Amino acid sequence: MIDFALSLCRNKDKKGRLSLLLAKSGSHENVSPEKKPPAKTNNVAPDVALRWRDSFEELLSHSGGVEVFTQFLRSQFSEENIEFWLACEDFKTTESATKLQSKAKQIHAIFIDKEAPKEINIDHSTKATIEKNILKPTRSCFDAAQSKIYSLMKRDCYPRFLSSDIYLTLTKRAGPPTMTRRRSRSFVFNERPEGTAAWS
Repeated sequence: MIDFALSLCRNKDKKGRLSLLLAKSGSHENVSPEKKPPAKTNNVAPDVALRWRDSFEELLSHSGGVEVFTQFLRSQFSEENIEFWLACEDFKTTESATKLQSKAKQIHAIFIDKEAPKEINIDHSTKATIEKNILKPTRSCFDAAQSKIYSLMKRDCYPRFLSSDIYLTLTKRAGPPTMTRRRSRSFVFNERPEGTAAWS
Protein backbone atom coordinates (compact mmCIF):
# COMPACT_ATOMS: atom_id res chain seq x y z
CA MET A 1 0.00 0.00 0.00
CA ILE A 2 2.80 2.40 0.97
CA ASP A 3 4.74 1.43 -2.17
CA PHE A 4 1.74 2.35 -4.28
CA ALA A 5 1.37 5.60 -2.40
CA LEU A 6 5.02 6.39 -2.98
CA SER A 7 4.60 6.01 -6.72
CA LEU A 8 1.84 8.61 -6.76
CA CYS A 9 4.05 11.35 -5.41
CA ARG A 10 5.97 11.62 -8.69
CA ASN A 11 3.23 13.77 -10.12
CA LYS A 12 4.65 17.28 -10.55
CA ASP A 13 1.23 18.87 -10.31
CA LYS A 14 0.77 17.37 -6.85
CA LYS A 15 4.21 18.48 -5.75
CA GLY A 16 3.34 22.06 -6.67
CA ARG A 17 0.20 21.90 -4.55
CA LEU A 18 2.10 20.26 -1.71
CA SER A 19 4.69 23.02 -1.60
CA LEU A 20 1.91 25.57 -1.37
CA LEU A 21 0.19 23.52 1.33
CA LEU A 22 3.31 23.20 3.46
CA ALA A 23 4.03 26.89 3.09
CA LYS A 24 0.56 27.98 4.20
CA SER A 25 -0.75 25.26 6.52
CA GLY A 26 0.73 26.77 9.64
CA SER A 27 -2.00 29.33 10.26
CA HIS A 28 -5.42 28.77 11.78
CA GLU A 29 -6.97 30.73 8.93
CA ASN A 30 -6.31 27.82 6.61
CA VAL A 31 -8.34 25.49 8.80
CA SER A 32 -11.55 27.33 7.97
CA PRO A 33 -13.36 25.96 4.88
CA GLU A 34 -14.62 29.46 4.06
CA LYS A 35 -11.08 30.73 3.68
CA LYS A 36 -10.13 28.13 1.05
CA PRO A 37 -10.75 28.43 -2.70
CA PRO A 38 -13.17 25.87 -4.11
CA ALA A 39 -11.73 22.78 -5.74
CA LYS A 40 -11.46 22.98 -9.53
CA THR A 41 -13.71 20.11 -10.50
CA ASN A 42 -15.42 21.51 -13.60
CA ASN A 43 -13.01 19.78 -15.96
CA VAL A 44 -13.52 16.30 -14.52
CA ALA A 45 -15.56 14.16 -16.91
CA PRO A 46 -18.35 12.06 -15.34
CA ASP A 47 -16.86 8.82 -16.70
CA VAL A 48 -13.54 9.66 -15.04
CA ALA A 49 -15.26 10.40 -11.72
CA LEU A 50 -17.18 7.12 -11.97
CA ARG A 51 -13.88 5.22 -12.12
CA TRP A 52 -13.04 6.53 -8.66
CA ARG A 53 -15.61 4.06 -7.33
CA ASP A 54 -13.32 1.19 -8.38
CA SER A 55 -10.90 1.74 -5.52
CA PHE A 56 -9.48 4.33 -3.14
CA GLU A 57 -6.16 3.96 -4.96
CA GLU A 58 -7.85 4.92 -8.23
CA LEU A 59 -9.25 8.06 -6.60
CA LEU A 60 -5.86 9.16 -5.27
CA SER A 61 -4.08 8.42 -8.55
CA HIS A 62 -6.04 11.20 -10.28
CA SER A 63 -5.24 14.83 -9.46
CA GLY A 64 -8.91 15.76 -9.87
CA GLY A 65 -9.83 12.94 -7.51
CA VAL A 66 -7.50 14.31 -4.84
CA GLU A 67 -9.02 17.78 -5.30
CA VAL A 68 -12.62 16.59 -4.99
CA PHE A 69 -11.85 14.27 -2.08
CA THR A 70 -10.11 17.15 -0.31
CA GLN A 71 -13.18 19.33 -0.92
CA PHE A 72 -15.36 16.62 0.64
CA LEU A 73 -13.10 16.26 3.68
CA ARG A 74 -13.10 20.03 4.09
CA SER A 75 -16.90 19.95 4.24
CA GLN A 76 -16.53 17.35 7.01
CA PHE A 77 -13.88 19.43 8.83
CA SER A 78 -11.33 16.62 8.45
CA GLU A 79 -9.14 17.81 5.58
CA GLU A 80 -6.08 17.43 7.83
CA ASN A 81 -6.08 13.72 6.95
CA ILE A 82 -5.52 14.10 3.21
CA GLU A 83 -3.22 17.08 3.73
CA PHE A 84 -1.03 15.05 6.09
CA TRP A 85 -0.97 12.12 3.67
CA LEU A 86 0.04 14.42 0.80
CA ALA A 87 2.68 16.12 2.95
CA CYS A 88 4.17 12.70 3.72
CA GLU A 89 4.22 11.84 0.01
CA ASP A 90 6.18 15.01 -0.66
CA PHE A 91 8.45 14.38 2.32
CA LYS A 92 9.48 10.95 1.00
CA THR A 93 10.77 12.50 -2.22
CA THR A 94 13.08 14.92 -0.40
CA GLU A 95 16.75 14.30 -1.22
CA SER A 96 18.53 16.96 0.83
CA ALA A 97 19.23 16.05 4.47
CA THR A 98 18.84 19.70 5.46
CA LYS A 99 15.44 19.98 3.75
CA LEU A 100 14.43 16.63 5.21
CA GLN A 101 14.98 17.92 8.73
CA SER A 102 13.23 21.19 7.99
CA LYS A 103 10.19 19.48 6.46
CA ALA A 104 10.04 16.93 9.29
CA LYS A 105 9.81 19.72 11.85
CA GLN A 106 7.22 21.51 9.77
CA ILE A 107 5.02 18.41 9.39
CA HIS A 108 5.32 17.76 13.12
CA ALA A 109 4.34 21.35 13.97
CA ILE A 110 1.33 21.34 11.61
CA PHE A 111 -0.06 17.83 12.09
CA ILE A 112 1.51 16.01 15.08
CA ASP A 113 2.21 18.41 17.93
CA LYS A 114 -0.48 18.69 20.63
CA GLU A 115 -0.84 22.37 19.73
CA ALA A 116 -0.84 21.67 15.98
CA PRO A 117 -3.44 23.67 14.00
CA LYS A 118 -4.32 20.55 11.98
CA GLU A 119 -3.61 17.78 14.45
CA ILE A 120 -4.33 14.32 13.08
CA ASN A 121 -5.90 11.57 15.17
CA ILE A 122 -3.17 9.04 15.90
CA ASP A 123 -2.31 7.09 19.04
CA HIS A 124 0.18 8.27 21.65
CA SER A 125 2.70 5.54 20.83
CA THR A 126 2.87 6.54 17.15
CA LYS A 127 3.28 10.19 18.11
CA ALA A 128 6.08 9.34 20.53
CA THR A 129 7.91 7.34 17.85
CA ILE A 130 7.67 10.26 15.42
CA GLU A 131 8.98 12.74 17.99
CA LYS A 132 11.97 10.47 18.55
CA ASN A 133 12.59 9.85 14.84
CA ILE A 134 12.49 13.49 13.71
CA LEU A 135 15.56 14.25 15.83
CA LYS A 136 17.46 12.47 13.04
CA PRO A 137 14.79 12.19 10.34
CA THR A 138 14.79 9.67 7.53
CA ARG A 139 12.30 9.51 4.66
CA SER A 140 10.41 6.75 6.49
CA CYS A 141 9.94 8.47 9.84
CA PHE A 142 6.24 9.27 9.17
CA ASP A 143 5.38 5.95 7.50
CA ALA A 144 3.52 4.43 10.45
CA ALA A 145 1.35 7.52 10.95
CA GLN A 146 0.75 7.90 7.22
CA SER A 147 -0.35 4.27 6.96
CA LYS A 148 -2.82 4.73 9.84
CA ILE A 149 -4.31 7.86 8.27
CA TYR A 150 -4.50 6.17 4.86
CA SER A 151 -6.40 3.25 6.41
CA LEU A 152 -8.73 5.63 8.23
CA MET A 153 -9.56 7.50 5.02
CA LYS A 154 -10.03 4.30 3.03
CA ARG A 155 -12.21 2.63 5.65
CA ASP A 156 -14.27 5.59 6.86
CA CYS A 157 -13.99 8.70 4.65
CA TYR A 158 -13.91 7.07 1.21
CA PRO A 159 -17.29 5.22 1.51
CA ARG A 160 -18.95 8.41 2.77
CA PHE A 161 -17.37 10.36 -0.09
CA LEU A 162 -18.91 8.00 -2.67
CA SER A 163 -22.40 8.72 -1.33
CA SER A 164 -21.86 12.47 -0.87
CA ASP A 165 -23.61 15.18 -2.89
CA ILE A 166 -20.20 16.47 -4.01
CA TYR A 167 -19.39 13.17 -5.71
CA LEU A 168 -22.88 12.29 -6.96
CA THR A 169 -23.29 15.71 -8.56
CA LEU A 170 -19.93 15.32 -10.29
CA THR A 171 -20.97 12.00 -11.79
CA LYS A 172 -24.24 13.59 -13.01
CA ARG A 173 -26.34 11.09 -11.11
CA ALA A 174 -28.06 13.89 -9.19
CA GLY A 175 -30.14 14.74 -12.28
CA PRO A 176 -29.56 16.91 -15.37
CA PRO A 177 -29.30 20.70 -14.92
CA THR A 178 -32.44 21.25 -17.05
CA MET A 179 -34.68 19.20 -14.77
CA THR A 180 -36.10 22.24 -12.94
CA ARG A 181 -37.04 24.01 -16.17
CA ARG A 182 -38.80 20.94 -17.55
CA ARG A 183 -40.80 20.49 -14.37
CA SER A 184 -41.86 24.14 -14.51
CA ARG A 185 -43.25 23.79 -18.05
CA SER A 186 -45.13 20.65 -17.13
CA PHE A 187 -46.61 22.34 -14.09
CA VAL A 188 -47.95 25.29 -16.14
CA PHE A 189 -49.49 22.95 -18.72
CA ASN A 190 -51.26 20.86 -16.09
CA GLU A 191 -52.69 23.89 -14.37
CA ARG A 192 -55.23 24.46 -17.20
CA PRO A 193 -58.73 23.56 -16.03
CA GLU A 194 -59.90 20.24 -17.43
CA GLY A 195 -61.70 20.64 -20.75
CA THR A 196 -60.12 24.03 -21.55
CA ALA A 197 -58.61 24.34 -25.00
CA ALA A 198 -54.86 24.72 -25.24
CA TRP A 199 -55.29 27.94 -27.26
CA SER A 200 -57.95 30.45 -26.16
